[in-house]
Amino acid sequence: MSSSTVQSAWSGSSQRRSLQAESPRYGEKLIIGILFLTAAVSVAVTTAIVISLFQPLPGFFQKISIVEFFTETEWSPGYSDPKYGVWPIVVGTFIVVITALTVAIPLGLLSAIYLSEYAPERVRKTIKPMLEVLEGIPTVATGLFAFFWLRPFLEYLTPWLPWSGLFSTGVAGFAVGLIIIPLIASVADDAMRSVPRSLREGAYALGASKMRVALKVVVPAAISGIIAAFVLGASRAVGETMVVLLVAGAGSPTLAFNPFEGIQTMTAYIASRATGEIAVGSVVYDTIFAVGALLFLITLVFNIIAIRFVEKFREVYE
Repeated sequence: MSSSTVQSAWSGSSQRRSLQAESPRYGEKLIIGILFLTAAVSVAVTTAIVISLFQPLPGFFQKISIVEFFTETEWSPGYSDPKYGVWPIVVGTFIVVITALTVAIPLGLLSAIYLSEYAPERVRKTIKPMLEVLEGIPTVATGLFAFFWLRPFLEYLTPWLPWSGLFSTGVAGFAVGLIIIPLIASVADDAMRSVPRSLREGAYALGASKMRVALKVVVPAAISGIIAAFVLGASRAVGETMVVLLVAGAGSPTLAFNPFEGIQTMTAYIASRATGEIAVGSVVYDTIFAVGALLFLITLVFNIIAIRFVEKFREVYE
């Protein structure tokens, strides 16, 4: 008998039947092969990116002390008296990220609550695609909008504030926040809409108001997805390049924080140096990869934190 043969129930043993097809399905095997190939390409590309970032690091840290790189507070590669303390551009990056999250988290979460709990279906079908379109706008367009319109407009509205120069760290963070609002709103909305309707109906049956149901039932039940949305937004803000380059500038990095002046971030440094004018193999050339590798590790940590949060607070409903 073949493997697909049904073991007779009349013999007193349990019925067992193989679910595999008796004849080979070449089309299904071809689809599985294509899916495997695409997954393998993704893994290969990711591996190549990691190798390209980390390969120059041994040579770089033979020339520059790793202690100086992570503890000094001056960053001026390429100058007559070069300094390689990476903290100024790391701090600049986090200042922009914190400013962006301060803007994006409240607006994104409130947008998600409205879309999930209050918006009529027709309104939701209109606003949700608009958010996704906003998320897809090229960041250079957002940077130009912030540089040529938003910053002069804010200076016009608040002339008593100490605006100086063309660049502004605060406006850069605000513009990055505008970019990640759709991401946070969309992911948080999906998480809240996945909460079973029976939980809402149980709260309504106990006399809860719509606001109480949203804040006391839906948001806590979807907290893992909401936290994941925040962390994904932070990861996006850390890697943002064009907006901070255009609006915050790429001047001399300092540890001082003034939202009305420019500041240099890690991505702005990489973009300003990777112009093809630096000798390959020089220390300044290798700083691009050192900063890029550090940026990659920071983003990786953010994503690992997001995964851990999702695994720890995930609620499974039937």
